[in-house]
Amino acid sequence: MISFASRCLSILAVSLLLAACQSTRQGPGQTTDALIGDFRLLEQNLASGQLSEAKSRLKSLRGRASGDARLELYQRQLAEAYLRQGQTALQSGDLDRAAKALRQARQLMPQAPALTTGVGGAIARVRQTELDAADLASNAAEQAAVQAQAARGEQARQLGQAAERQAAALRAVQLPEEAPQPHAQLIDPAAPSSLVALPMLDSRDNQALYRLLDRVAADVVKFRCAVDIQVRQASDYLWLAPLLNARVERLDPRFSATVNQVLKPEQTPQLRLSPQR
Repeated sequence: MISFASRCLSILAVSLLLAACQSTRQGPGQTTDALIGDFRLLEQNLASGQLSEAKSRLKSLRGRASGDARLELYQRQLAEAYLRQGQTALQSGDLDRAAKALRQARQLMPQAPALTTGVGGAIARVRQTELDAADLASNAAEQAAVQAQAARGEQARQLGQAAERQAAALRAVQLPEEAPQPHAQLIDPAAPSSLVALPMLDSRDNQALYRLLDRVAADVVKFRCAVDIQVRQASDYLWLAPLLNARVERLDPRFSATVNQVLKPEQTPQLRLSPQR
């Protein structure tokens, strides 16, 4: 009877010991299972190319399990993923994205600079190629500007020579003698001035006035006369001046006669013509 009770107690003690051992091993296992779940999510981020999310999850895991040996492995995988991203961007010509990915890789693996040397060197070479191309383009533009300036100078020189030859040819031509100029119709060209009476202005003989103004205009143009219109009232000047100017302009459009108003109410209207040459 005693032997049976002893065996039961022994079995119970062994059962309690096994339960205690199982409970002791289960605590750390629960933490490990939680980390395994996060590591699997990290692997999924890496596999799907979600590098920003992978970087954030790796940072979170490093804070929760800083001594875990798997952190270094995934950190290296993330750095390699950034390198591949940089290589892809470099091949497509996106230097800014390639340089950004390279910086991320260097931050993750600062202790292994050789890991990023290839991509960094490739980016540097591409940028140098761009700078060299820009320098070549600038030099080509400067050379083109110099050549254009030289061409314009040569063209100006040739035009100048052609103008000189034309001027020399004109000087060599024997100019015909000028035809004898008609004599003055109403004035004395040698006198400082001459008077032309206008009695028809008072009598309002317009036809005689028009014929006289035709002859006056001929002398004004021929001898470049200045004209003083001496009339009784301003309205007479305002009528005569346009009539005379119109005839002068018809004879020589380039000549503008000097015409002045002189009011002399008690005097018979007249014109004073003063030759300028």
